[in-house]
Parts: sequence; structure tokens; C-alpha cells
Amino acid sequence: MSKLWGGRFTKETNKLVEEFTASISFDQRLALEDIEGSLAHVQMLGECKIIPLEDAEKIKLGLLQIREKITSGEIKFAVEHEDIHMNIEKLLIDEIGPVGGKLHTGRSRNDQVATDMHLYLKGKTLELIEHVKAVQAALLTQAKDNIETLIPGYTHLQRAQPVSFAHHLMAYFWMFERDKDRLQDSLKRIDWSPLGAGALAGTTFPIDRHRSAEILGFSTVYPNSMDAVSDRDFIVEFLSIASLIMTHISRLSEEMVIWSSQEFQFIELDDSFCTGSSIMPQKKNPDVPELLRAKTGRVYGNLIGLLTVLKGLPLAYNKDMQEDKEGMFDTVETLDGSLQLLAPMIETMTVNKNQMKQAVNQDFSNATDIADYLVTKGMAFRDAHEVIGKMVLYAIQHQKFLLDLQLAEFKEFSPLFEEDIYEVLAPEHVVAVRQSYGGTSPVQVKKQIELAEEKLG
Repeated sequence: MSKLWGGRFTKETNKLVEEFTASISFDQRLALEDIEGSLAHVQMLGECKIIPLEDAEKIKLGLLQIREKITSGEIKFAVEHEDIHMNIEKLLIDEIGPVGGKLHTGRSRNDQVATDMHLYLKGKTLELIEHVKAVQAALLTQAKDNIETLIPGYTHLQRAQPVSFAHHLMAYFWMFERDKDRLQDSLKRIDWSPLGAGALAGTTFPIDRHRSAEILGFSTVYPNSMDAVSDRDFIVEFLSIASLIMTHISRLSEEMVIWSSQEFQFIELDDSFCTGSSIMPQKKNPDVPELLRAKTGRVYGNLIGLLTVLKGLPLAYNKDMQEDKEGMFDTVETLDGSLQLLAPMIETMTVNKNQMKQAVNQDFSNATDIADYLVTKGMAFRDAHEVIGKMVLYAIQHQKFLLDLQLAEFKEFSPLFEEDIYEVLAPEHVVAVRQSYGGTSPVQVKKQIELAEEKLG
């Protein structure tokens, strides 16, 4: 069969060109969205009396039959028909005859493909929001069980101050909360209809773009036909948000790898999320969080790839835009799989509370509280900072921790020290007194968890 657009041509397309330019190998993922858009378009054509109502009804029934065959796996798409739009149009004509050719009245593949991607990304974004919520729920579950569990807090990967483990986990909850907000906000840009914009200049047919948008559930339509067919901002925005989400997934994954190591032993990942070694039988490798870290790179690459494709394109549609889909599909698939793995991995991990407690009792992360103690006794903070620095050096040289020092040793550095210094230095006290809003005290962490529960609904 000749191409549906072949009237102007005198030669068949070179087979290599056909294979090189065809997109059906990947845009067949848009098959159901393409049919959904076509159903809305043909309904509008019938309502506006652009085609007879009986033709519109016949086309509608043909599209529904094709959708059923696609869903059941009966359809095999062909490279010679280039893309999902031409494949479905060819199937429709085969199904119902020449009347199927009327479906393309008042539209172009340019607005058709844009509509498909808006529909696809709208649906996937809503799904991803639910997956982010599942990760947040898993973090919240672990946080509730570990409000009183203490863990060294780090800066520069050096022990800084003890914190509630729940507080640490909730930091990721709020990262994902912002991610969720970004996804929800992006729907405002995704929820625009390009359908009926034509190739770039609109159409001479008296179509009703607002009606087709209403049928498809879009909240608005593009007011400029050239922008409608050439806009890929909504995909760039999605890829950018996805990159941020993967950044947060990667940071949490890195902590899981560290925490589950023999050197830390703060957590143990469930066996179902780890693998072994082919040569070292004792190994339990955290392969899932390691792969989550790695897959962040491919999502970044998809973002940079599309930005690079778009940066030099003149208006309106260009074939370059065919390169917008594979990266989008890959990112959706990567992010979807990552989130669905992360939630149960968090929920099933074992927290080694005793190991964490031992860690906070064998470091100098309570040093800041000694400085604060001296300040409350009247010493200037800068002077207190110097005193404590010398104390820490002394303790290190004598292979002691601060709680191991005798009161007489404390008084060698300042007469302001009294017996109550031992209470001040206790890790539980160090955490409990951090009562400022958003702080790590159990009281504040409980308030934070209550707020998080309200956010999740």
C-alpha cells in the first residue's frame, strides 16, 4: 500500500529512510491515548456537522473495535506505516472502509501526537503521585517506630550532633512532599489541549477545540496553534521534576548502602531486596539501592537530551521532536519502578537500635552542648568554643569520650563546670532539649509526624 501522504511523491521511500524515521517501535505505547484523542475528535466532528453523524458513529465503532484488539494483543503494528497515528488510521480504514479516512479531517499528526503525549503524561503523573505517597507512608511508618531511637547526625560525613532517627527519616518525607507538590503543580501545564491546532496554523473547518478538550477532560486549550504543536515544555518540566525525585531517591539509597555496611550496621535490608556474591558466600549486597543510585544518571541524561533537541528549533513542528518520546517513556518507567521498589524496601528494613545507641555514646557529637552549657553560665560563645575544642583534643589524646571525663578534668578547663554537666552530655538530653520548631526533640518530631499525616490525608 502507498503511504497515506504519498500523493505528492513519485518514488517509494528508501527502506533505510523508512526504518530510520519510523517511530512505531516506541510510540506504539501511545496507542490507547491516540484512540482516546481520535474518539474525542470524531465526536466533535459529528457534533459540529463537519462530517455526517452516521460516519462519525461508524468511525467511533471502528476505533472501539481496534482498541479492543490492541488491548487483547491481536494487533501487530507495521514499520512501513511509520508511527502510531498512521498505523491506527490504516487499521481503521481496513476495518470500516474509506469512511475511516474522514477521521483526519481538521487535524494533523502534529497536534495529534502532542495530544497523545499530554494524555499519556497526565495519566502517568497522577500514578507517580500515588507512588510518591507510598514512599512517604513507608517513611512515616518507620519514623513512628523510631522517635526515641538516636543516631549520629552527620555533616561532611563526620559525626556532628545526635538526632532522632525518625527526624532523619522525616527529612526525606519532606523532600518527597515537595516532589509531590511539583508533580501536582505540573498538571496545570500538562492539562492543556493541542487538539485541533492542525499542522501549525489551525484549520479552515469550523471545529470546536474547547468541545474536544472537554470530552478529553482537559482544563483548557492552547490559545496559539503554533505553540500548541511545538510546545514540549511540559515534558521538560516532567523530566526536571523526575530528576529531582531521583536525586532524593539516590541520596536515601546512598544512606541505606552506608547504614547497612559492616562498618555502620545501623540497619539491615530485607533479604528480598538484596543479592549475594557468586564467589563470596558471606556477602549480602544492597544491589537495589545501588541500582537506584545509578538509574538517577539515565533520568538526568533524558532531561539534558531533550533540552539539547529543543534548544535550536525554529517554530513550529520539526522532525527533531520525534526524539521527545523515548526519553520520556524511559524516565516514566525508571521512576515508576524506583518508587515502587523504594517503598517496601523502607518498610521492611530492620533498624538496629542498639547499634545506633552505641554509636551516639562513643563520639564527640555532644560537644556543642558543652559550649551551650558554658554560655548559660556566662561565658562568651567564642571563648566556650575554644575551651571545648581543647577538651575534645585532650579526650582524644587520652582515648576517652567526653562522658568518660571526671569532674576534676572538666574543671581543669573551666571552673564553671558542675556535676550537672553529665546530665547535659547524655545523648538523650542533647536530643530532647532541641525544642525549636523543626528540631530533633521527640516533642517536635511528634508534631512533625502529625503534620505529615495531615499532608498524606
